[in-house]
Amino acid sequence: MKLKVLVDNNTYIDQYYCGEPAVSYYIEDEDTSLLLDVGYSDLFLKNATALGINLENISTIVISHGHDDHTRGLKYYFGENHKKNISVIAHPDAFNEKEINGLKICSPILVEELKEKCNLILSKQPIKVSKNIIFLGEIPQMNNFENRKAIGTQTIDGDSVDDYVMDDSALAYKNENGIYIITGCSHSGICNIIEYAKKVCKDDRVLGVIGGFHLFEVNEQINKTIDYLVENDLKELYPSHCTSFSVRAEINKTLPVKEVGVGLEITW
Repeated sequence: MKLKVLVDNNTYIDQYYCGEPAVSYYIEDEDTSLLLDVGYSDLFLKNATALGINLENISTIVISHGHDDHTRGLKYYFGENHKKNISVIAHPDAFNEKEINGLKICSPILVEELKEKCNLILSKQPIKVSKNIIFLGEIPQMNNFENRKAIGTQTIDGDSVDDYVMDDSALAYKNENGIYIITGCSHSGICNIIEYAKKVCKDDRVLGVIGGFHLFEVNEQINKTIDYLVENDLKELYPSHCTSFSVRAEINKTLPVKEVGVGLEITW
């Protein structure tokens, strides 16, 4: 599997790509090409061109969750008249209207309109995306230190309810050596995600993780997260996007943390 970072908060010195506080990853698994998330703007399209990636070749766009820093690029993707037989895979709540303090933070394209533009696949259950990659679907609570927190509200059947971001999911890539996990924001809890990926993949060998961990302060949850990562003997950690510098620095005291930026290429 090959992964290239198209969008991240961070850029590298002397590599002249652009960044924004968002996520988009281009992924190849054998003969399948796909995206995880599409960032906040058309930047993923511009960086893909600069990196020599032809997005006409992708068959699938996986959405990690419905917040606009992961979905807003959809309007630019479809606005450029890209092929309409593209599949979009997400949790059933991902394209609900979402807002916080009166500000909309949802996808610019919601369910009914999206159905007209693509093959929309909404599932709470794990789905095989390619030969070796699985969309994990809804992540259950797997530990006692990563409790979900409401972020604004979402509209379901016309009613506004607290949004616990149940649509937050991730990808798991499995090869003969173990599994790697690719997240968007980890609102579900990075350890919950890893533990569920182990269950879905029927494999306890977790080799690496890349993506947002949604951790900002050094506290008891961070300590327990580090203990969990150590127990699972993770070799490659790429915390990015919504993971603060202080948290990355704290993790790095125990486990080496790798830098993430636009243009990073990983082969697993």
